[in-house]
Amino acid sequence: MKKNSLYKGTLQNIILKLLSKEVKMYGYQMTQRAKELTEGELEMTEGALYPLLHKLEGDGIITSEIQKMNGRDRKYYLLTEKGKKQQAAQETEMKTYLFNLNTIFNI
Repeated sequence: MKKNSLYKGTLQNIILKLLSKEVKMYGYQMTQRAKELTEGELEMTEGALYPLLHKLEGDGIITSEIQKMNGRDRKYYLLTEKGKKQQAAQETEMKTYLFNLNTIFNI
């Protein structure tokens, strides 16, 4: 995270949401998609992204597969069934959280 430390606590939610929409993605692709969607506001660093991807994989929330692209191995990440359930639950929780923040900051 470069620009905003508030994103740090939501990085897992962001990764799971991206994977729920894109089906499978590789790490750099996730960083670029998040940056694109936020018009440059969210810049995920490799140091923040990859340890979390490894943790999610270890927890059975995501899985990975290697594919050859232009003679190079590329590691793609996908949600597991457990991950799909967790993503849906976290999205509901995040929407409630955002609603409450909006309520507080608009008083």
